[in-house]
Amino acid sequence: MTPEFIYDKIYQDQIFKFDSVSFKEFENCKFVNCDLSACSFLATLFIDCEFTDCNFKNAEINYVGFRSVHFSNCNFTGVNFAMIDQTIFEFSFTDCNLEFAQFYGLKLKKQVFSNCSLISADFMGADLSMAMFDNCNLHRTVFEKANAEGADFYTSYNYDIDPESTRIKKAMFSAQGLAGLLTKHQLVLK
Repeated sequence: MTPEFIYDKIYQDQIFKFDSVSFKEFENCKFVNCDLSACSFLATLFIDCEFTDCNFKNAEINYVGFRSVHFSNCNFTGVNFAMIDQTIFEFSFTDCNLEFAQFYGLKLKKQVFSNCSLISADFMGADLSMAMFDNCNLHRTVFEKANAEGADFYTSYNYDIDPESTRIKKAMFSAQGLAGLLTKHQLVLK
């Protein structure tokens, strides 16, 4: 099936149906206050697109491609990113809810998460080398077997990262956040 190509379009205040975005390529499009949570993202590609105030909660985003896509103030609660098209992908998140999102096994080198809630997100086995976690809540976020070398956690908080099971060489942490690297040792820090 040949995908439908959509260029330079603005979608605002729309609720997308199950098959609204399947087999479509969107380039230079903007989505504002849209609900995409019920969509099937089969063979969908977004290139140079922006999503603002959109809902993806529990969406099944399998087989979707994100190339130079920015998400701002979007809800991705419970979304599994592990099956996205990893051929060429680049996306960033600002002020997004990514609670219970799953990124396991993804190559997220230099990925940017800014002012996001990543409570109970799963980065198991992910490549987070040189990623930026700017002012993110990482409570109960899983980093086991991840590569976070050179990642920046300096302004983030509530993390619990085990240096024995996560590669963190040259990663940046604040002095106040060092307790998050010692949790498994049950130390009392004063």
